[in-house]
Amino acid sequence: MTETKSRGGQLATNMTVGDPKKLIILFSIPLLIGNIFQQLYNMVDSVVVGNYVGKIALAAVGSCFPIIYLLSSIFIGISTGSTIMISQFYGAQNLKEVKETVNTVYTSMMVGAIPLTLVGILCSGWVLQLTQVPPDTFDAARTYLVIIFVGLIGNLGYNVNTGIMQGLGDSKTPLIFLVIACAINIVLDLVFVIVFHMGVAGVALATIIAQAASWLFGIVYINKKYPFLHIQPFKLSFHKELFTQTMRLGIPSSIQSALFSVGVLAIQSLVNSGGSDFMAGFNGANKLDTFAFMPIDSFSRAVTTYVGQNIGAGKLDRVKSGTRAALGMSAVVAVALGAFVLATGRYMMMMFSQEPAVIDAGVAYLNRILPFYLILAALFVLNGVMRGAGETLVPMFSSIISLWLARVPAAYILNHFFGKENIFYCYAIGWVFGVSISLYFYLKGDWKNKGITMASQRE
Repeated sequence: MTETKSRGGQLATNMTVGDPKKLIILFSIPLLIGNIFQQLYNMVDSVVVGNYVGKIALAAVGSCFPIIYLLSSIFIGISTGSTIMISQFYGAQNLKEVKETVNTVYTSMMVGAIPLTLVGILCSGWVLQLTQVPPDTFDAARTYLVIIFVGLIGNLGYNVNTGIMQGLGDSKTPLIFLVIACAINIVLDLVFVIVFHMGVAGVALATIIAQAASWLFGIVYINKKYPFLHIQPFKLSFHKELFTQTMRLGIPSSIQSALFSVGVLAIQSLVNSGGSDFMAGFNGANKLDTFAFMPIDSFSRAVTTYVGQNIGAGKLDRVKSGTRAALGMSAVVAVALGAFVLATGRYMMMMFSQEPAVIDAGVAYLNRILPFYLILAALFVLNGVMRGAGETLVPMFSSIISLWLARVPAAYILNHFFGKENIFYCYAIGWVFGVSISLYFYLKGDWKNKGITMASQRE
């Protein structure tokens, strides 16, 4: 991996030279380790409440994640837009625009976090009712959700820091932030739940403290390692043109994330109607499924940065070779990990619960998801390539169509005619729709002209 040291003292990765496969692998490894810690971070909550509080608490915590993701989706989009812009500006070696993009994104986050937090707190009960959370789970779920939204700024800050670093080709620094958050979260989970018997509230409190600590440490670390950025979160600095460009790139991702979350809530509502055992099994298995998905996500995010920098440098030939490498690697890993989790899923479900009904529900989910991971791998890599080039509309439409015209209707049809265990085939049906759309537009090639900066305009 080629590292370059530019004025300002920063050390970042130049992905416009060198072997594409090696660059993507080396960039993906910290992302993958980070994904493992992120899932461990989330899984600890489920393991602790499932074993020390009970299945009701496990169902409550799991039912909240789609809601949190929904209301924070706007900032996920901004983070995505900033990664694309920073990677292309960095590929063109325009460091002034990199710094101004960072300042603008931070200002947007600090201003927008307040209304988002208030909306999350005020609407938590209504959204839980809308998703048909059972009465025996409702109070615990609401408690968890309100506390998480009180500390939402830490989660948003961590994600913005991560987007900035990945745009510079640095996937190692966000890993440090995440390891710190994970360690704090595990310790506080055990203390708050086992020692102080705080239940679901303790798990939520541990999460927001860990996220806030990781975010603030991240600011200090970034400012030391990349002094030319000099993040000052409480000193607002806004660049209208860069904000508009970030919104142009980020809003499709925000819409995609929001509508995806609503779709997940629609399926979560269907799962919730199956009762607490089915909910708990689904939420536990979803954690295992996420482990198998991690390498796909890592390759997709790596190729986004790789493509962004090479588009910024005007090196389209390297974009093509990098895409082939990412598709091949993600396919091999997806098949291998999918087979492993299929073979060991029942035993791993016992981490969350010893009740047969919960374990059976989790295994039913895994058996209907994992055999189709090859399709998911192709979908995510192709969308990652187009996002890196600045084409965020195609991934948005691919996601919306595959979700709302395929996955959600299929879930309700499968539930009605074949029973609740078979609703999970809806995922594969949606992936087929999505990959067909993304592949068509990738082959069409219009995304190659979406770069925000061209090689001929480099400073």
